[in-house]
Amino acid sequence: MKVSELVKELNLVVFSGGEGLCHEITGGYVSDLLSDVMGNACEGEVWVTLQTHRNVVAIASLKELACVLLVSSLVPEQNTMDHSNEEGIPVLGTSLSTFEIAGLLYEKIKKAG
Repeated sequence: MKVSELVKELNLVVFSGGEGLCHEITGGYVSDLLSDVMGNACEGEVWVTLQTHRNVVAIASLKELACVLLVSSLVPEQNTMDHSNEEGIPVLGTSLSTFEIAGLLYEKIKKAG
C-alpha cells in the first residue's frame, strides 16, 4: 500500500512532504518517544505520534519511514513542514486518537498485505 492510498482510505490531511506520497508502507509504529522510534521503528513504517516538532522529520528520514501521522487534530510546526518538504517525508494528520487510528491502520495494512 502506498501512502497516497492510505491518505485516501482514511481521509487523512496531508500537511507537507507530498513528494513522498508514493512511498510504500510496510507496517506501522506508534510511539511519542523519539529514542524509542530511533531504536525500534523499521524502514517503510507509518509513524503515529503526537510530536509536532522538526525532530520527527529528522528521525523519520534517518529511519527511512514512509510518513509521520499526527493524531488528535494536532498541526505540525512550520519548520516541521518545511523540513518535511525538503526530505520528501509526508506529515499527515487525523482527528482520531492514537488508539483509534492505530486500529484502523493495522486493519488497512493487514488487508493490503
